[in-house]
Amino acid sequence: MAKREIIGPNSLSKDNDYRKDVNLSIELNRWLLKPMGLWPGLRHVSPLEVCFKRLMNAVCYSLISFLFAPTYLYMLLELEEFYDKLVLYGPLSFCVMSYAKYYSLMVHANDIRECIKCIEWDWRNVRHLEDRGIMVANANFGRRLMKICSFFMFSGVVFYYIAVPINVGKVPIDGGNGTFIPLRFPVSKLIVDTQLNPTNQIFFSIQLLAAFLIHAIAAGACCLIAAFAVHACGQMQVLMCWLKHLVDGRGDMSNNTNGRIAKIVRQHVRIQKYVNGFRAAALFLTVVEKALTQISLVEFLGCTLQICVLGYFVIMETRAKDMTAVLTYATLLLSMVFNVFIFCYIGEMVEEHCRKVGQMSYMIDWYRLPENTRLSVVLIMAMSSSPTKLTAGSLVKLSLDTFSDIMKTSVAFLNMLRTLTDMHD
Repeated sequence: MAKREIIGPNSLSKDNDYRKDVNLSIELNRWLLKPMGLWPGLRHVSPLEVCFKRLMNAVCYSLISFLFAPTYLYMLLELEEFYDKLVLYGPLSFCVMSYAKYYSLMVHANDIRECIKCIEWDWRNVRHLEDRGIMVANANFGRRLMKICSFFMFSGVVFYYIAVPINVGKVPIDGGNGTFIPLRFPVSKLIVDTQLNPTNQIFFSIQLLAAFLIHAIAAGACCLIAAFAVHACGQMQVLMCWLKHLVDGRGDMSNNTNGRIAKIVRQHVRIQKYVNGFRAAALFLTVVEKALTQISLVEFLGCTLQICVLGYFVIMETRAKDMTAVLTYATLLLSMVFNVFIFCYIGEMVEEHCRKVGQMSYMIDWYRLPENTRLSVVLIMAMSSSPTKLTAGSLVKLSLDTFSDIMKTSVAFLNMLRTLTDMHD
């Protein structure tokens, strides 16, 4: 039987099964990213697994290209009306965003792996029920965010790629007998005539699969940044809990003040630096920023334009009194708004928690500490006065102010688009 180390009535044993807690933080991410070949293995990966992963990468790129290339040719060669081209702009730009996000997730696989290892390290080394309770609460909050984000993204698939074709029904073939299902990504006739069967059913099925893929990429990227940022916020809350016990101590902490302040400083560093055994790696939040800043930039630029175009379609379809189309575009618009809101909200949350560490350092009974120990608390305050910020491409800070700017910019573009289309009419 494994030897158990008990420090106090609220302490956890060293052989505490932490794997379930790790799954609480990252399980949903693994479910989304692993089928797409984007989940970085934490253990030794066999050559067969590497080959399968590369095959999945090739299949995913092919499916995105299957949507983008034929429809782009169709828009260039067969459409003349500005409004008809604008209808295809949204789906095509979403494909471009999926290309960029998928590539970024592949390139930064090592950085993502380091962040996941940091999460695993923190769960493995938690030693007090109060600390574990804080981490579990934050992990559950992160799971709720991920579920809501996934719900909005995949509801767009159901409405846009399934509900609208069902509402339209099968369309008679021009100059011939039979019917066909209208495709959401039309294909140029220079490639193949998708009005004929069974070509129509094959293209509709593959496009539906590819649609789930591109929305899964968007959901996976959003869930990944949510998991990392929420875990960092949980660790900062643990740090604030330790600060509350700095003066009087706690069962699992050192008996002397210097030992407790040393543990707190190590925790403050660990939030920003991943330490595995005796090996120090890159700053945790810096690695999160490095791994996801490109994705945040794609989301920032793409969603700004997507919100503008989708808002325009909601207005136009409302005028046409097509309630199915209105509901579909409104659902897509809501999913885009919520997606970019999550990115900005998470950036705001990380920055706010960094500031709260400094506030908590001041709110404790620091005047009861020895004079030399007080200086260490001052250093924690100084570090917290320059909080870590998540950015989009190191250009724009992710915050609620940024979200407000995105919405204002989208509305401005929407007014310009309405003016432009009225001039065409």
